[in-house]
Amino acid sequence: MIGIVDYGMGNLRSLRNALDFVGLEVDVFAEASRVQEFSHLIVPGVGAFGKAMENLRTRGFVAPLRAHAAAGKPLMGICLGMQLLASRSVEFGDHEGLDLVPGRVVPFEASTSFPVPHVGWNDLTIAKRHPLLAKVNAKRAVDYYYVHSFHFSAKDQKDVIATSDYGRTFTAIVGRGSVVGTQFHPEKSQAGGLALLEGFAEWDGTC
Repeated sequence: MIGIVDYGMGNLRSLRNALDFVGLEVDVFAEASRVQEFSHLIVPGVGAFGKAMENLRTRGFVAPLRAHAAAGKPLMGICLGMQLLASRSVEFGDHEGLDLVPGRVVPFEASTSFPVPHVGWNDLTIAKRHPLLAKVNAKRAVDYYYVHSFHFSAKDQKDVIATSDYGRTFTAIVGRGSVVGTQFHPEKSQAGGLALLEGFAEWDGTC
């Protein structure tokens, strides 16, 4: 079963609706003690990095999420949830992340041609094949929907699964071990997003 972590900052309804639509068994939960009930976890997120980490710590999620990943169970972060996988973020200060994928969260540089936040549809450039993409057709462009002002700068490029472009190349999908994250919102990305969520549900955490 897939568990969606409710820590007070997630886009829960649309994500659950997307998972329900493709027939996946899912539950939204807010108690850290329940983490061990789930084979797969999704950490969504909308808002600021520092507040999100504060909520995860206050609600006791940090250690259980790290333990879930250490056990080789699939864990996926979406948008801010993906950024929380990083070691640190410089969004409105300097904040420690979950440190599940080494790297830093840094801001986009705004310009006339590329205003911030980045809002809209972009296709993927796949850097390497991954089980998350098993149901995504790599032979044609698939657009995904983004809303973000910061992006994930991976310490090791081997952890970058796919990129997109917005005035510069940035990480669209990151992953290490049984942990993956998407900067875009698969639940808002129509058929391509649903295919990616199905791929996550069928993944056993190995690469």
